[in-house]
Amino acid sequence: MYNEEFMRRAVELAVKGEGFTSPNPLVGAVIVKDGKIIGEGFHERYGDLHAEANALKNASESVDGAEMYVTLEPCAHYGKQPPCAETIAKTGIKKVYIAVTDPNPKVSGKGIAILNNAGIETKVTEYKGARNILQPFLKHITQKIPYVAVKTAMTLDGKTATKEGDSRWVTGEPARKRVHELRRRYDGIMVGMGTVLCDDPMLDCRLEEKPRDPVKIILDTHLRLPVNAKLLKKGRTIVLTGQKEGAGELKRSGAEVLECKLKNGRIDLNDALKKLYDAGVYSVLCEGGSEVNFSLLEEGLVDKLYTFIAPKLLGGANAKTPFGGRGFEKMCDAVKLEVDGISKFGSDILIESYVNRY
Repeated sequence: MYNEEFMRRAVELAVKGEGFTSPNPLVGAVIVKDGKIIGEGFHERYGDLHAEANALKNASESVDGAEMYVTLEPCAHYGKQPPCAETIAKTGIKKVYIAVTDPNPKVSGKGIAILNNAGIETKVTEYKGARNILQPFLKHITQKIPYVAVKTAMTLDGKTATKEGDSRWVTGEPARKRVHELRRRYDGIMVGMGTVLCDDPMLDCRLEEKPRDPVKIILDTHLRLPVNAKLLKKGRTIVLTGQKEGAGELKRSGAEVLECKLKNGRIDLNDALKKLYDAGVYSVLCEGGSEVNFSLLEEGLVDKLYTFIAPKLLGGANAKTPFGGRGFEKMCDAVKLEVDGISKFGSDILIESYVNRY
């Protein structure tokens, strides 16, 4: 009989692979026999064993007659690893609970068919927790465009900086550490040129345990990025621009420069995301500024929001807010969000919400 606790455990395992499995999905697997877990596994790194194979390898006893809980339909094709569905079919497992079916045409329905043909019963549970962690994978597989999340940090009165532009620091150390954990989760970190010129950020991941620097992505319409910018000193940097010429010095500094279409004198964000996808970037965390944030929102390109709120008040009619730009004219035009979770880091609050679901 299905037990949601075991699927929840599979999700807990899956998220341990955050930041290391792309373009593969986050997958966790649990093997249960006589009501107790006898094997666990997750996809730890792209190219390594898949979750199901790890769970089988870690089983403490025979899996004959056992049940498996897995966050995504077992794969049905050969890649860097053999098909998990075929592996499971040879083990004696009697039933597989699957949280989410795989939309990848190489897998969709085929993994389940392999299991069923081997006499293994399957049940798709549509467990929400699994679908949540699979959102970036589901989008890039179905739409061939990166998943886009926006991170903002603001005071209780909605300001991201003082009226003089001072923004260090809106939130406290625990919240800033959480931001670095988010950076590790996404393939790329994107900012506008204004943020670079104002802050000269590194855009790296400063974690002691399992650090991983994402690709640094700069929206630079007119190629104003200084060749001595800190973000060029290490790791991979992609500069998205509307300029046809003048990128030689940046390229010699190690940056990848991708020419994009222009829209109303600015980079066409739809075209920019397609070029990022072609460059192997399948999920993006945007960290501003406010003009970029609103442009993404206006184009319908934002999928998720991470909103940090600090218990501070700044005031100032001209102090910046998380979403600038021209703004919407009517309340009925406002983008509606689905709040998915509220958590606390030190004295600061994080609200996670969705704009688009997959």
